[in-house]
Parts: sequence; C-alpha cells; structure tokens
Amino acid sequence: MRIAVLSPFVDRKHGTERAVAELIERLARQYGHEVYLYSHRVEDLQVSALQSATTKQSAGVFFRRVPRLGGPLLLDFPFWIAMNRACRLWDRWRRGVRFDVVFSPGINALDADLVQVHVVFQRLAELQRQRKESGLRALHRAFYYELLCFMERRVYRKPGLRLAVVSPHTAKQMAEYFGRPDVQITPYGVDLSHFSCAARVALREGARSNLHYSREDLVVLLIGNDLRNKGLAVLLETLERLRELPWKLCVVGSDATAEFQDIIQRMNFEKRVHFCPQTSDILSFYAAADIYVAPSLEDSFNLPVLEAMACGLPVIVSVKAGVSDFLTDGEDAMLLAEPTSADALEKILASLLQDRQLRDKLAGNGAAKAGTFTWDRHAELVQEVLMSMQKRRL
Repeated sequence: MRIAVLSPFVDRKHGTERAVAELIERLARQYGHEVYLYSHRVEDLQVSALQSATTKQSAGVFFRRVPRLGGPLLLDFPFWIAMNRACRLWDRWRRGVRFDVVFSPGINALDADLVQVHVVFQRLAELQRQRKESGLRALHRAFYYELLCFMERRVYRKPGLRLAVVSPHTAKQMAEYFGRPDVQITPYGVDLSHFSCAARVALREGARSNLHYSREDLVVLLIGNDLRNKGLAVLLETLERLRELPWKLCVVGSDATAEFQDIIQRMNFEKRVHFCPQTSDILSFYAAADIYVAPSLEDSFNLPVLEAMACGLPVIVSVKAGVSDFLTDGEDAMLLAEPTSADALEKILASLLQDRQLRDKLAGNGAAKAGTFTWDRHAELVQEVLMSMQKRRL
C-alpha cells in the first residue's frame, strides 16, 4: 500500500514521535509499504527524498518537508493542518502521488482514513479548567486545547474513520467522549535490544558519575513534558515528607520549570532535584536511576514506564496512565490509585526506598512483563487494521 503519514515532527526523544518512527520503519521494512512522511522535521530515521511516483515504487520511507509558520501553537497548528493538506494535493497534481491510506497519529488532518489516538485532549482540557490558572500562557493553552477539542469532535465522529488507540484506558475515553466503541487497541512497544537490564548495568557507573550521584544516593526518575500533568507537584510534596531518606530526584523533559524551581527553593532541595533536557540518549537516565515514578494525572500510555521496566527499574505508575491497564499491582509495578494524593504516593515510595527486596522483585517481574511488548507487535496490530481497510475497499 502507499501510505501518507502526517506528523509535525518525528524523532526518538519524545514518546509519541518515537512510536511513529518505530511504526513507519516497520511498515516499510517488514510489510513492504511505501510510506510518505509529511512532517516539519525528521531525526533518527532513515528517509529518502520524495520523487515522482506515477506507479508503485519500492518499499521505503519518503520524506516530504512541510513548511512551518512557527510562533504560538494556536496559530501554528491550523497552519500545519492546512499545509500538510496543500502539500499532499500538490504532490498528487505534480508528482502523481495517490495514497491508499492517509494515516494520522493524532488529529493532524480532517481527511485522514486512519487515526491512531495517542492523547485525548477532551480530558486534558478538563484538567486544565480544574486548575483555574491565570496569565497569558494559561490563556493561550486554554484556547489551544479548545481548538484541539473542536478538532477531536469533528474528526473522531466521522463515519468510516478507523481508529486505533494505545490502551484500554483510551478506548474507554473514545467511547465516553465520542461514542466510538469500535476502536482497535494497539499498545506501544519497547526496543528490547536497546532498553535492557544488561544495558542499564553496563552504563550505570558512568551515568551516575556524569550526573554526580554517589553510591548511597537512591535516584528517583521522572521523564516527560507538561510536568504538571506528569505529577511533578505531588511528587515534590511527597519527597518533602521523605527528606530524611537518601533520595535524589532527576526530572528529564523540555517543559518550563520556573514554577517548580520556586517550590524546590522553598523546600531547600536545590542539591537534591535536578532538571535535564530531553535527549535521544534517554537510556543513560534509566541507567543512573533506582526507581521510576510516574504519578500522571492523565496519560494515554506513558512509554517511559515501559522502557524503565525493560531496564530493570521498579516503577510506580498512576492508574490514570494507560500502561497501568497491562500491569499487576505489587507484582510487576506499584499502581497509584489516586495520583493527586501525596499520602498515597508517600506510602508506596517510602516502602520502595527502604525495601531492597521489594525493589528487586518489581524489577525482575517488570522486566519480564516489558519483554512482552515489542514494536514488532505494535506494527503487526496496525498492519491488521490496514489490511482490513484494504479488504473493505476491494
């Protein structure tokens, strides 16, 4: 099949974009599809330039750069939707490129045939309204979320649109918000050749040295953007209650940290909490850590949890994260029933910080569970949806 994939950017630094890279690589290499990637930029993925294609070409990933407006997302996002549509129309007219399927990871077009849902903005908008924030940035985010919610209602309710989701958690939201119980669940995978217990052990001493952690430090790790939604506030409140224990916190992401820096200064935690920028070399952070904590307020999946488990880290994960649907509390992970409760998180985190045997048990079982989630399986499930779409059209 000839498939157009629409994604503002693709790399292996961010969760959703990593998933897109892993998927389209396999759709081309393992299933022989022609994949035409319409995007602003691409990193960490081998692509070829798009050329005229009046007949079927050999399988591969062909990159078509889409112009970007830049500036506020409230303007940049509609421009992206208009321009990726314009580029596809131009390529059809001038290059003869006609697609069997337009595939969108998220709401990147009004004319997609298949959408894979990585986040439900209806839910994020509800959380945003509950915060009752003020200021220009909060106002922009509120209007931006309202735009995305409008797009979701417009796109997801379209008759004939096929939908894939990454967890049962998201499947329930699609039924609740959009009356769409007819979704295919396609959970994320993990690259077990890269994220593994052996790789973590091999890198551990150097990674901890680079981040200036001592042998006695118990390093708690949190990875992600939108740190409010990722639960950093409740994690800091919890760690303040556990200040007598020898923990250090490492937060990796690209979100603004000013508001949290004020909290950290008030708690006198400047030497115990470190912020690091997002990077493709995320394995080094798993190698340096002892516990992964993900008290998300909302997450369709939360890929770093799975990667941390594959590396042999014990994890604490909110039940509001889709990956929790696949985990067993107390066996392969510790599930946080109420992510806004510092009392609940304190109880779980304190037990992990003080109980080496519990950490080892969760680490071993978690690594085994993570081993059942592969990108090959993820691609296979999406391939099944594509084949069912092709059969329907024949």
